[in-house]
Amino acid sequence: MTPAPWLIRLPEVFAPWTREILDLLAVSTSTPLGPEYHLVHAPNAPAASPAAPFISWNLPIHHSWPCHPPKMENFIEKAAQTLFRKFGPLQPQALHIGPLQGGAPDRYYKSLASNLRGRALQLFPPQPSAPAEAQDPNLPSLFALVGKEGLFAGLQSPRLSNGFYPGGTKFVSQGSAATISRAGAKIAEALHYLQLHRPPLPPDSHWLELGASPGGMTSELLHRGYRVTALDRAPLDPRLHGHPALTFSKADVATFTPPPATTYDALLCDMNGDARSALRQVVRLTRFLRPGGLIVFTLKTPGATTFPALQETIRLTLRDATAAHLCLIALTHLTYNRQEFTGCFELARP
Repeated sequence: MTPAPWLIRLPEVFAPWTREILDLLAVSTSTPLGPEYHLVHAPNAPAASPAAPFISWNLPIHHSWPCHPPKMENFIEKAAQTLFRKFGPLQPQALHIGPLQGGAPDRYYKSLASNLRGRALQLFPPQPSAPAEAQDPNLPSLFALVGKEGLFAGLQSPRLSNGFYPGGTKFVSQGSAATISRAGAKIAEALHYLQLHRPPLPPDSHWLELGASPGGMTSELLHRGYRVTALDRAPLDPRLHGHPALTFSKADVATFTPPPATTYDALLCDMNGDARSALRQVVRLTRFLRPGGLIVFTLKTPGATTFPALQETIRLTLRDATAAHLCLIALTHLTYNRQEFTGCFELARP
């Protein structure tokens, strides 16, 4: 199907640079749909654009119905029948419908989206009863969003859309991490996001975590059955003391050296400060990471107060990573990021 416009989601943290991001997309026309969504006409797919790190989710719009749903008689039935007529023959692997403004206090559109999906599923061929993450990231799914501006729907794979759900990711249950720090939500969402690109690491995989205090990410990894070696000059939350799968070193990351013959399956870095300085410590420790090992790195941008400065921080950090044989899987802005990005890498195999 040939898309007309694209629906893109720009996180509110990047709102001051909306014009610059749209220019990177070579947008000819743009219509804002609430605080984060924009309906744009662009010559290329957002996922292939230099603007991709700033676009948390995108969808080619193959069907739109500009309207005000509360004032439309039989909106759900009409919309469900239209979606089936247009997309049913294309046999999407899954059907997902969500609200355009997912975080809005008015839950009307969340309920409307749920009811519309329920009715549409009665018309489409039966779909497997499985979580959204069970979708094949490379096969097309039907995504639709509904709000006071109307209904917008399109067919695209979860990977190209940059999320398994309409609008991107969803709230991720964090086990006990939420009671320690907000950082637990960041790694929970990052691990959920990574399933777009590779299978999850098996339980008992060994993580090396840099800058772990107070332990929100550590707690989340432990909750998922991983072993963790955590490093920080500050202590971890006392609730983590004595965990059998945790080794904590109260040490400076810059001087830490693992015991001989130690090998890690994954490396996690959420250290504060300059991104390139943090990456240097990651690179130094990758000699203890198995070939093909996973790296989850928070690319922080302190001091980048202009859009060119933000772009330059990203460019130089990714250049350093490539020079160190770190293969980029994805760089994106996730829900729990602030003015920072989550970068996922694999250590190149010899």
